[in-house]
Amino acid sequence: MQDTDAAARPKRVLMIAPTSFFADYGCHVRIYEQARGLTARGHKVLLCTYHSGRDVPGLSIVRTPALPWRRRIEIGASWHRLLLDFLLLCTAWRAARRHRPDVIHAFLHEGALIGTLIARLAGVPLLADLQGSLSSEVVEHGTFPPGHRVLGLLRRLESWVDRQPARLLANTHHTARWLMEDFGIAPAKVRVVPDVVDTERFAPGRLSAEERQGRRQALGIPPDGFLLVYVGLLAPYQGIDLLLHSFAQVAQQIDAYLLVMGFPHMQRYQRQAEALGIGRRVTFTGPISYFELPAWLALGDAAVSLKLSQTEGNVKLLNYMAMGLPVVALDTPVGREYLGEAGVFIPQGDSQALAEVVCRLAREPAERWALGRRLRERAVVEFPLSRAIDAMESAYGEVCPDPMPML
Repeated sequence: MQDTDAAARPKRVLMIAPTSFFADYGCHVRIYEQARGLTARGHKVLLCTYHSGRDVPGLSIVRTPALPWRRRIEIGASWHRLLLDFLLLCTAWRAARRHRPDVIHAFLHEGALIGTLIARLAGVPLLADLQGSLSSEVVEHGTFPPGHRVLGLLRRLESWVDRQPARLLANTHHTARWLMEDFGIAPAKVRVVPDVVDTERFAPGRLSAEERQGRRQALGIPPDGFLLVYVGLLAPYQGIDLLLHSFAQVAQQIDAYLLVMGFPHMQRYQRQAEALGIGRRVTFTGPISYFELPAWLALGDAAVSLKLSQTEGNVKLLNYMAMGLPVVALDTPVGREYLGEAGVFIPQGDSQALAEVVCRLAREPAERWALGRRLRERAVVEFPLSRAIDAMESAYGEVCPDPMPML
């Protein structure tokens, strides 16, 4: 049984993030909001991560040694990550000896593997924060084709890693069910720590009417033009190809524009938009700072996410919701869990269905307003930061009931 006093006591938390933190996309936002929320409640959080990425005010970060030939932001699988993860293991062990954590909180399966070794050496409990299936993601991201012989090995590794932590922190109820049903993890070890959104930072009314009109005009959008917005990584598994092909159909029917915010592969998708004849209607901004994102989202009339994954989280949906934007998304379990009955869902791969719903929303401002209001209310009630921090503190209290010594 959980010691409720232990859950509230400050802890020393060593976070392990095998990624180029901070960069402006999904899992980094989850890591940032968790670390920020725990720090605000008095926990001593130290984050270990790769050498690339940028520091964020208010967080204590330790980085791996730099690789002179590899300074870019790491996205997706690569052989370089094997060396980066070894360096992260060494860095995390040195940090653990100095920080003397009460608990290790590791992100993603790579982090959980590193955390397993550190936790055993340090004699402290490990919690693994998982946001999808490793063996599923490498197929969905195009790293390996379905049926590749390496997938069986990856699934066995994933199953072993899932069984090492004292607790698994799932970002959705869908992920929690998948861990229990597909991998046979005991329910007592699984806790849901939901993705969250800062509903004060992301809120309607971030721009005055004059500011909004001026910024839209600077992008070449006429006063009555309909603007669809997307933010996130630019990659096939995010559905960017489907989005552009569908928007070409939309542009033939209504005066519509598309704002695409994200990276990498921007030039590739700019060329694709030109080839589809929609180059002048699509604006690619490149990466947008997470801290400036609300003002950009405020320009939109509706938002879209076509992420193909059936297991990964999709934090951008929460940002859209908090801004009061109606949201068009692929019909996936995660999308349903976030958006509820107020989402506008389309079948996977159906560009015509996407074009039809976008045109409908463009022609029905009252429907847009009603959907956006319901999604904003849902974000405030169901996905506040406090809910995730409460869940983490509860899990910490279950596995490390002893208080942090007073300094």
